Amino acid sequence: MEIRHLVGLRNKLGEGPLWDPHGQLFYWVDILAPAIHCTDADGGNHRSWTVPEHIGAMTLREGGGAVLALRTGFHSFEFDSAKCEPIHDPEAGLERTRFNDGKTDRGGRFIAGTMDYEESDPLSSFYRLDPDFTCTHLGGDVTIFNAPCWSPDDKTFYYADSPQGIVFACDYDIGTGNVSSRRVLVGPDVAPGVPDGCTVDAEGYLWNARWGAGCIVRFTPDGRIDRTVKFPANKMTSCAFGGPGLDRLYVTSMQNPDGTDEPDAGVTYVVDGLGVKGLPEPRFAG
Repeated sequence: MEIRHLVGLRNKLGEGPLWDPHGQLFYWVDILAPAIHCTDADGGNHRSWTVPEHIGAMTLREGGGAVLALRTGFHSFEFDSAKCEPIHDPEAGLERTRFNDGKTDRGGRFIAGTMDYEESDPLSSFYRLDPDFTCTHLGGDVTIFNAPCWSPDDKTFYYADSPQGIVFACDYDIGTGNVSSRRVLVGPDVAPGVPDGCTVDAEGYLWNARWGAGCIVRFTPDGRIDRTVKFPANKMTSCAFGGPGLDRLYVTSMQNPDGTDEPDAGVTYVVDGLGVKGLPEPRFAG
């Protein structure tokens, strides 16, 4: 196994890693910059785009461009012009929330959720944006929504509420995009740190960034620790499989706002030699 820096860039708050199998490009966001970054599989040809508000997540669109989850809701984005236009703001009037994490299901729907800026109260929710731009509330009572991902058979949806220290599993209907029967998959104190971003590999195991513990933990589908990968930075934020063989793990991290952290904080990492493959991330169908 080899861990290295992808590019010589330290993010304020790196998040949302996304491998595009069509363009063979890797994307991620810096929430606080706020910006979108893109490189090839090995960190070359780095490009970036500034966006107008804090950005939690993005998904690429089938027809080109992207949909962004910004502080004030869902927006369309064009890479050529950097034009950003609002689609829907499901939490208009809630000054303490912003979108924090999101992914697209294999039905082409974008699922994203919000967080309380003060990280203290369950003011937030998660939503489904359908290809026709209809927005549906899926669940609430969330303080910081993180880690949306699906089992390979599309029957289980996972997400975390970071301050609770819990990774939840829900039944998922891929035909409708509805969730039900929420239960605790990984409870507090099962693993070190706080659950942050997540991905699922081809074997159905969850790879969860553990914020504050400097590691990624691989969990079995029934919530047991299978493997731990340590990093030289403390605040790991998310991870995604990518590369031409989908066998490379890309991992984001963040800096302390006051800069009092290790030199590798905020780096985007790439891990080779894990012996595991991921699943291709779908594009938003709208």
